[in-house]
Amino acid sequence: MDNNYNYYVIFKPYGVLSQFSRPEPHHKTLADLGFKFPKDVYPVGRLDNDSEGLLILTNDKSLNHQLLNPSFEHRRTYAVQVDGQITDEGINRLENGIAIKVGKTTYQTMPAAATLLTDGIGLAEREPPVRFRKSIPTSWLELTLIEGKNRQVRKMCAKTGFPVLRLVRIRIENLLLDGMQPGDVKKMDGKALKKLLGL
Repeated sequence: MDNNYNYYVIFKPYGVLSQFSRPEPHHKTLADLGFKFPKDVYPVGRLDNDSEGLLILTNDKSLNHQLLNPSFEHRRTYAVQVDGQITDEGINRLENGIAIKVGKTTYQTMPAAATLLTDGIGLAEREPPVRFRKSIPTSWLELTLIEGKNRQVRKMCAKTGFPVLRLVRIRIENLLLDGMQPGDVKKMDGKALKKLLGL
């Protein structure tokens, strides 16, 4: 039964840690979103301080296991703004897998789905804004992975020669950001959430 469980979906803003504890006084955390979460709720997985987008919070430990265990292969989709106009070759390399460093070892990423986005993605501007340089264009792509190594998307894109400027997780399976704005919190019914996540 889900009666004693709480489920929240948030749009984690840039510059906010995926945790409630504050390592240093200047750090922003989930406690700064202005929402009173129950004390036993915690994030499922994490987004880096400089990444944004979908983050699930719950006190349901089974959800944590089902979403984070690599054997379940849950799809996570990111909108990625990169420095430069990414090439077909760059897209192909992302799709076919790239050797990246994970800790001290070299890791070959699994095949991914990568698509160039040509008409923007309708996201709110980031605060602070991404740096703008007239002489160098930027491009957006959609990247879907079924694994989540530390800073994997950033490492993959850097290896193609197109470093990440902005990274937003927009989808986990069939759970979408769906018009949410940075800092938004949405309480969800457990059954509805699990259905969207394919659980």
